[in-house]
Amino acid sequence: MRYQITGKQIDVGEALQTHVKDEMSEVVSKYAERPTDANIVFSKDAHEHVCEAIVHLSTGLTAQAKASAVDIYAAFDKCNERMEKQLRRYKRRLKNHHRDRTEPVASMGAAAYILDGSDTPEESEPDTFEPMIVAEMETKIPSVSVGEAVMQMELAHAPVLVFRNEGHGGLNVVYRREDGNIGWIDPKLDS
Repeated sequence: MRYQITGKQIDVGEALQTHVKDEMSEVVSKYAERPTDANIVFSKDAHEHVCEAIVHLSTGLTAQAKASAVDIYAAFDKCNERMEKQLRRYKRRLKNHHRDRTEPVASMGAAAYILDGSDTPEESEPDTFEPMIVAEMETKIPSVSVGEAVMQMELAHAPVLVFRNEGHGGLNVVYRREDGNIGWIDPKLDS
């Protein structure tokens, strides 16, 4: 498994990197069969250290955890506990969905944009109806079943997930509704 351990305006020493690799690999290997990589980012928020971890599995799923504490090691340990709890909770579902899958989930590239949503009061009507793009980044659209898409959305704590439905190859969307349920948008394909 590949590790990318970084710090935002924090020096991440060799001892911390070794601790992170040892502890994270123990948890991930216990609950996930084929992890591919892990990104761990340390930052500082006032007097607390914050640890954010993202683990990508070969099945296409992504698990995320975040924790903070006064000590940087304690922040990582809390984050690692949350990752373990999350992977333990979904272990049965991961086994059931991916037991027959021998290859990684196929995914296609796409562009993701962040649009400027600020409204300036002095402008009553915009000059153009094209949105102002603040940032552009690359994203992946996985080719999974609806159940796997819901599980991936829950693991990533995302409000919405766009995916290619393995059943028919069309683009679908799953999202968390205000009532707490999951919504699924499955547009009809033209035959």
